[in-house]
Amino acid sequence: MTRIIIRGALALALLAILGGCSEKASLNPAQQAGSDPTLPAPQRFLTPPMQVPEKAEWKQGQTPTVAAGLRIERIASGLKHPRQLYVLPNDDVLVVESNGPGIAPLTTPKQLIAGLVMSRSGKGAMGGNRVTLLRKATAGSGEWEQHVFIENLNSPFGIQLIGDSLYVADTDRIVRFPYVSGQTRITARGIEFADLPDTINHHWTKALLASPDGSKLYVGVGSNSNITENGLAVEYRRATVLEVDVATGGSRIYASGLRNPTGLQWEPTTGKLWAIVNERDEIGPDLVPDYLTSVQEGGFYGWPYSYYGQHVDKRVMPQRPDLVKTAIKPDYAIGSHVAPLGLLISSENALPVKYHNGAFISEHGSWNRSPLSGYRVVFVTFQQGMPVGKPEPVITGFHSKDEKYLYGAPVGLVQDKEGALIVADDVGNSVWRVTSSAQ
Repeated sequence: MTRIIIRGALALALLAILGGCSEKASLNPAQQAGSDPTLPAPQRFLTPPMQVPEKAEWKQGQTPTVAAGLRIERIASGLKHPRQLYVLPNDDVLVVESNGPGIAPLTTPKQLIAGLVMSRSGKGAMGGNRVTLLRKATAGSGEWEQHVFIENLNSPFGIQLIGDSLYVADTDRIVRFPYVSGQTRITARGIEFADLPDTINHHWTKALLASPDGSKLYVGVGSNSNITENGLAVEYRRATVLEVDVATGGSRIYASGLRNPTGLQWEPTTGKLWAIVNERDEIGPDLVPDYLTSVQEGGFYGWPYSYYGQHVDKRVMPQRPDLVKTAIKPDYAIGSHVAPLGLLISSENALPVKYHNGAFISEHGSWNRSPLSGYRVVFVTFQQGMPVGKPEPVITGFHSKDEKYLYGAPVGLVQDKEGALIVADDVGNSVWRVTSSAQ
């Protein structure tokens, strides 16, 4: 207990010192969005600048702010750190309530301070380690029914239904459960279907997506470090998208060099796999832009040796110029440190037509950039299967205008059977539903 108190006091002292010498970002986020983002020279810090608002509760009647032509309502509250969402065929919505397992060792002062910052913001709150089912209320308005659907999971994140089997990606494995349409609780014990990389869990989330024919599962696996400071041995099968065969449970690396792929989707016009990726830290408030990209089979995307294509990260030793030569430049930058955690590619929905044919991205928000970046849901238009233009804000207002208080932070995104956009909010412990205001 004494060690914890001393550690906490040291972290608070360091945080106070750092708070007075924050390095401001020099670029507007819009300058770092699109197919050709501005990339300044990297900077070096003993400990990177940190800024995150303090957690505050949503007040009665308070909601996030939506763009003109939209309306928003809360359909669930009182959840335990809701992260990902999944819509079942009968339009029930599954909510994965989770956070990291908390077993990653603290090997640097930065990790200690970052953990304290996250806890202060509400981002580090205890997760429910469960799945809750939401069912639309009979009255058709107000909060939906809540049913505890699956319990006793291990930091779950991704979830997918194939036939009558429901697959849940815990941090260490994929678990398969039997599913019967209409049920509000699964009591059967889950069966381990496939193991997943499970050392340290610096990045613990495992995004999950089924192939259109249900024969494969694709898993986003984050790195075990920022830039291999924990050694290369613990990066085995990390910073990858894995392909898992549903018939056998066997897996292979589908693509690599993706530092933390937190969301996966199929683009409907081309059939290509797309991902959102959280890039590296500690080289400045304007580096490195997180991104949205198509994922090529066998492709290498740079981590840890280079970023945004073939920009060499000189901190990484030993250098690998042979691999850097093969690094693929991402298709579309979202902005530095916005922390994308939710992706929904939608060709048609119940929102105005300007929000058709493109990607909704939830930006969970920065912790090491001033002013803040992210903390919103944006829409990126697609033309001929590729993103164009700049991200358009769809949902904002998750923090106070003075950046002192944080009410919520968006994560998972899905579209229900009526075409509404549904958003998980892990800091606000809520789920929001967005529709056209014309309805």
